[in-house]
Amino acid sequence: MPHTENDLHRLMHLLGERLAPQVLRGRIGLEKETLRVQAAGSIAQTPHPQALGSALTHPYITTDYSEALLELVTPPFDDVRETLGFLQDLQAFAAARIGDEILWATSMPCAMADDESIPVAQYGHSNAGRMKTVYRVGLGHRYGRRMQVIAGVHFNYSPQPSLWPVLAELLGEADSREFRDHAMMGMIRNLLRFGWLVPFLFGASPAVCNSYLDGRGAQLEDFDDDSSYLPFATSLRMGDIGYTNRKEADTGIKANYNSLAEYVDSLRCAIGTESPEWARLGVKVDGEYRQLNANILQIENEYYSSVRPKQPLERFEKPTDALESRGVAYVELRSVDVNAQHPLGVDESQLRFLETLCLAALLMPSDSLSAAAMADIDANLLAVAHHGREEGLILRCERGPMPMRAMARDILTRMQPVAAMLDQGLPGDPYRRSLSEQWGKVEQPALTPSARMLEDMMAREEGFYRYARRLSEQHREAFRSSSPLPREAELIELAQHSLTEQAAMEASDRHDFEGFLQRYFDGSLVGLSAPRTFIR
Repeated sequence: MPHTENDLHRLMHLLGERLAPQVLRGRIGLEKETLRVQAAGSIAQTPHPQALGSALTHPYITTDYSEALLELVTPPFDDVRETLGFLQDLQAFAAARIGDEILWATSMPCAMADDESIPVAQYGHSNAGRMKTVYRVGLGHRYGRRMQVIAGVHFNYSPQPSLWPVLAELLGEADSREFRDHAMMGMIRNLLRFGWLVPFLFGASPAVCNSYLDGRGAQLEDFDDDSSYLPFATSLRMGDIGYTNRKEADTGIKANYNSLAEYVDSLRCAIGTESPEWARLGVKVDGEYRQLNANILQIENEYYSSVRPKQPLERFEKPTDALESRGVAYVELRSVDVNAQHPLGVDESQLRFLETLCLAALLMPSDSLSAAAMADIDANLLAVAHHGREEGLILRCERGPMPMRAMARDILTRMQPVAAMLDQGLPGDPYRRSLSEQWGKVEQPALTPSARMLEDMMAREEGFYRYARRLSEQHREAFRSSSPLPREAELIELAQHSLTEQAAMEASDRHDFEGFLQRYFDGSLVGLSAPRTFIR
């Protein structure tokens, strides 16, 4: 891959000579999580609405950890406007079918009682459905349920297939799966290096409800009697009270991103190694499963990372087997907060910036990551999550400590030729306009979503709960008053079909659950039909 900024300029120029601009634009999909809450803001206790279909088998509307935590999944599109349009239809469809409940507009939950008030997602009594539920029961026992109901937006990016042969030729390589996997893992390493920039620019969780904290967050300051915050925080969701691998230091397990083989091996090690702490929990106690197994990770998805290599699964395939067999199909960027100030939680400018960042990360040099470099990545992400808007914040880098804003300017400068190339043929230069918008946030952090959120809360004298509830209700009315959805008939049909598909799965099971789990982990279920949302 190129080794200097001039090399990146030259590579973009050569790609532009050989390829139409639309080939350089990636395929973009989104996964958005959003809590169903009762009118008063507490987590809904109702089952996943039947009108939305089966959370087990619906391709676009499912649940994450909790029965109340909706996950809206778009297919990948060649234009981010199509991606947003699909998400708009999914969210409007859901908002119209949850009665008097509300879709919570922020990443952080509110009005919580205790862990038992958070209902674990249910997927029916098929073996596949039970496995998904038991996995979540295990997460609750291991880490508590609170952090499992934090919502986010996952940005899924893949290059156009026709990019690869031209890129390989320009770099003097053969276009092979090995070349593509090497490039995609290099992109992931760069997204990890630059990852702190995402919560700085788009973090929208600088405050939390005290009911979420449950005695944690001693470093936070009081906003009012019911809310806590940090004055320069960007994303407490990405901080140490958010969704993190809290046990990494104890277990010694850390994902290795230096090659696809090393990544797969590091996860398999964690999945295949028993944890004394989880063994003490027990796997099956008094006839009830507490977790899928007593290993460091029950399955691959338990390992939290801000970026993941992904390959769609075939039947009951394990994620590591899919990656080993067919390589990296797309990259999932998981560090995006739900922005309460936008009905969808994300907007077009944000998605165009993230697409530009992903392509730049693909084309920039990407050395291996040492243990020290990974420690710097973790430290930088935490520093920006807690103090990202603080004047003079210093981050770590290979050249030594540097001011965060100087590092941000350097990344944005390197992205400029990429944005210019992506803009070719598009009116209004949307990629460069988005880049300019983000540059403005670096120069004036008061423009970031986190700063605007705190400013709004202070101006209105609203704590986190009142702020989030007000915007949630505003967005509900906006969605419910929207015109008929272009995809409404399609979504109604999909919901009905998914329920039929779940019933057929439940009727066709031929093995007891214990035998099913054993066969899943030894790989002998691969030939059987599986729901599309089986491992998510």
